[in-house]
Amino acid sequence: MNTTLQQLAETDTFIDWAEFEARLASDESPIKVFKSTIKKAQAEMDARFKSGEDIRKLIYGRAAIIDKILISAWNLFKWPDNQQISLIAVGGYGRGELHPHSDVDLLILLDDIDPTVYEESISNFLMLLWDIALEIGSSVRNIEECYEEARDDITIATNLIESRPLTGDPALHQRMYDRVTSEGAWTDKEFFIAKLKEQKARHEKTNDTEYNLEPNLKKSPGGLRDLQTIGWVAKRHFGATYIRDLVDHGFVTESELETLNRGELYLWTVRYALHMLCRRREDRLLFDHQRTLADFFGYKDQHGALAVEQFMSKYYRVAMAMAEFNDMLLQYFNEAILKIDDKQTITSINKRFQIHNNYLEATYDKVFEHQPFAILEAFVLLAQHDDILGVRASTIRLLRDHRHLINDEFRNDLRNTSLFMELLRSPNGVSTELKRMNRYDILGRYLPEFGKIVGQMQHDLFHIYTVDAHTLKVIQMMRQFRHSNHREQFPIAHKVVNSLPKIELLYIAGLYHDIAKGRGGDHSELGAEDVLVFCERHRLGKWDSHLTAWLVRSHLLMSMTAQRKDITDPDVIHTFAMQVRDTVHLDYLYVLTVADINATNHTLWNNWRATLLRQLYMETKRALKRGLENPINKEDRIDQVQHEAMAILSSSGQHEQEIKEFWAMLGEDYFLREEAKNVAWQTQSILEHGSSELPLVLIQKTSYRVHEGATEIFIYSEDVPNLFAATVATLDQLHLNIQDARIILTDDGRSLNTYTVLTDDDEPLSENPGYLQSIQERLIEELDDPDDYPDIIHRRVPRQMKLFALPTTVSLSNDPNLQLTIMEVRSPDRPGLLARIGQIFAELNISVRKAKIASVGERVEDFFFITDDEGLPISDPDLCQELQMRVCRELDEHIRDE
Repeated sequence: MNTTLQQLAETDTFIDWAEFEARLASDESPIKVFKSTIKKAQAEMDARFKSGEDIRKLIYGRAAIIDKILISAWNLFKWPDNQQISLIAVGGYGRGELHPHSDVDLLILLDDIDPTVYEESISNFLMLLWDIALEIGSSVRNIEECYEEARDDITIATNLIESRPLTGDPALHQRMYDRVTSEGAWTDKEFFIAKLKEQKARHEKTNDTEYNLEPNLKKSPGGLRDLQTIGWVAKRHFGATYIRDLVDHGFVTESELETLNRGELYLWTVRYALHMLCRRREDRLLFDHQRTLADFFGYKDQHGALAVEQFMSKYYRVAMAMAEFNDMLLQYFNEAILKIDDKQTITSINKRFQIHNNYLEATYDKVFEHQPFAILEAFVLLAQHDDILGVRASTIRLLRDHRHLINDEFRNDLRNTSLFMELLRSPNGVSTELKRMNRYDILGRYLPEFGKIVGQMQHDLFHIYTVDAHTLKVIQMMRQFRHSNHREQFPIAHKVVNSLPKIELLYIAGLYHDIAKGRGGDHSELGAEDVLVFCERHRLGKWDSHLTAWLVRSHLLMSMTAQRKDITDPDVIHTFAMQVRDTVHLDYLYVLTVADINATNHTLWNNWRATLLRQLYMETKRALKRGLENPINKEDRIDQVQHEAMAILSSSGQHEQEIKEFWAMLGEDYFLREEAKNVAWQTQSILEHGSSELPLVLIQKTSYRVHEGATEIFIYSEDVPNLFAATVATLDQLHLNIQDARIILTDDGRSLNTYTVLTDDDEPLSENPGYLQSIQERLIEELDDPDDYPDIIHRRVPRQMKLFALPTTVSLSNDPNLQLTIMEVRSPDRPGLLARIGQIFAELNISVRKAKIASVGERVEDFFFITDDEGLPISDPDLCQELQMRVCRELDEHIRDE
């Protein structure tokens, strides 16, 4: 804190104190006086904030105002002996800092006396503070109680270290302060270790990254709490009152102090605005707040970057810089506090670097100035030496001071390109050191195209990290696949990644797969161009270059094929195999795809997606082994399924002729998409069901490899116009999440529908027989007479989905081979979506032949294969227009109405 500014804030005329004292001395209600004074002062400060007032004057000024309010309130009550009781400000308020709706933390400190003497006054005083709407956090303790509580709880110890007397005997506060900062409470080493542990736990709750989708201004890495941690340790060990005092101790340079101050003031400014706009204490940058703040600070949408993305990019870059300072200064403190008495062990690596007590250290201050390539060499050495714990603080500073040397000449220097490739080929530490390079602002300077995505937000729920953080997590996942402890969760990826001929090519593709995000245009194509330049600069061979460029260009191919297309169709597998061409490309693409999904959003990877990709991988591998010129024969596939199913049915007593007559009414799609045991199970059940008018509903754990872990609900009934709508609406009411829909119509007007479902948490259904029976009975009851089906029950759309409610898009195309119309719907996900679409189909007399359901983060990308009421592709342009208009309008109205 700057003392001059603090004093200025304390004397500033936010309110007329003479008028305040006069009102308080009058017959006017003290509660009314206090409340109106605080409200008026806050309105004045908000007005000045909007006009550009120095944020420090406002933060310190509010604390100074609350000081006077509290002292005046205190003086309204009787305190028998003012030398035995004191009112103490603690925590952030103890530092003299208060944001508009921050807690006012107070300690009522007693000497070693009977507290009942003050009980009534204390109770009335605190009640008054609540009545005047101050957010108070209070405790009443004597000195020994403060000592005991501080010794047991590092948070309480920290709050008491940051304390100052407001009224009462200041000597009482000093005695308390001396007691809680004594070696008996916490030694310097114990305090430092506890604060490190506290920070680590806090970071882990936010995925240990500055780049959370909805970061916390205080608690996320690079937030205000990280800066405060530096201050707490400095105060405890050095007796430093302000962070700037660390300059005198040689821990911070003047230029670093200026960067720290700018970062803190920026975070203060955003936090003040957040409190002001929310009209309450709020430190989370929630999506709706991000948009409001972007507008408040004057950001405008631009080509390739929304206003909110620009605002958040600035935040992320500041947080990254603050996290870097936090790393460096805590490392300095580690050396000054924990390692000060340790024996100094130095092991030489080469002329430029040595290992100093397990930390990498430059051998002299001008090492990077004389030999700039040592900047990259440092990270290669870190990766190659498992015994190195990190970078010594003095060397972090040298890296910061010399990273400006990374220019075009540096990037094209053979020594540097060789070092970077050496890092990518290192057996260990690749992802750790790339993350460290990013944290120290080295990676974005060496790869300027990567620098453009640092802090770049992707404003959706599909990607929960900034582009650079996501990219580095992709590489981290690739590295994790290698280890045996990931074999069970990622069996194919584990096997494949350990057999790739050049694993560094995988990492390069990972680095570049999203490198062109935010530029406009196709980021896959633009990224492929960038990676070719990288490969040329790093002297990779033509085959290696073409492979990495293909991976970047095609990095979405496998996930889109698995999620959008029917991978039980041999034609789909053949087409995909033609695009992949060989098993080497397939292996690289599979690992990249699995890593990309897991690094995008940890909630996206489940049994459903795992089995989809595994099935596509295995089927494609078989197709490649068979040869691209020898695609699977459909007739052979149908004959084999029917032969195997007949063998199963022969033991059930069913007549072969009856079975064949029934099968003759089914199209070839049924036998291409169903396994033999499913065909047998469904055939037997249908024939036994006979001519009953009630729908047949069967439930089983799926045996279908693509949907492993899910449940199949099979429905056989008369084909009525609104059957699809009634079914999906009922499943929605039962809180079941439809993963796939296979619809087969028979020649005699019946429908065989198979829905693959999970719970709405994407988990397998309980195998409890009673639960499954209740689902079966509910479906039979509702589908018995769909005309009586009740209106869909609306459930609240989650807040985040509302915020990302991008307009629904619908595209229609006719497939002459399938004789179907393909309708693709992209829309924000929400409960009841399929039911709404089903109702529209029913009202327009459109029949659904099959459906491909895909939820991607917060949006759906569903494909419906439909016909008109005559069973033909939809060719009427008016009907096509009405269908598109209805789906877009009603789905978007649905999201707005919630």
